[in-house]
Amino acid sequence: MRTALQMTAFGLALLSALFLLLATCTDCWMVNADDSLEVSHKCRGLWRECVTNMQDGVRTCDQYDSILADHPVKIVVTRTLMITADLLAGLALATLVLGLDCIKFLMEDPCAKLKMCYGAGVILSIGSILGLVGSVWYAVDVYMERAMLVSHNIFLGVHYDFGWSCWLGMAGSTGCLVASVLLTCCLY
Repeated sequence: MRTALQMTAFGLALLSALFLLLATCTDCWMVNADDSLEVSHKCRGLWRECVTNMQDGVRTCDQYDSILADHPVKIVVTRTLMITADLLAGLALATLVLGLDCIKFLMEDPCAKLKMCYGAGVILSIGSILGLVGSVWYAVDVYMERAMLVSHNIFLGVHYDFGWSCWLGMAGSTGCLVASVLLTCCLY
């Protein structure tokens, strides 16, 4: 039973860590949500802004000036939180692999292996909270930006909604949180 629980937590943690990494690297955190007929599809990410022509499928991307340039707070905070969540998820996966019962590392000390699984769960929970805070921070900021424009009757021709990268970050963080609960609460 314990091995099955460990393997389930490992599979979920691996998939969730991949989701977190993809969310950090991809460039569709905000997507245009204009109701009129658009000839282009605009996405804004943490690292660049891309426009896809809907007629011929040509995609062009503009990198942001520099990592150290003046960027909006939502981009800087989300970058920091997501990169930290990625690193913690990777560390937790490495620790979890060594703590799995099916791995022949420290077979003579099952208590140490159990502590490694527990430690991986704690690290995963910290990473998942950081990822959730980063994703939700970005989503709330997008929503507040749109709500402020609507409340002031300002129409700029296009408004943005949450993109699939933002949802992927939330899903990856939630998956890491579930895997950490499996490792810390259900393993004993």
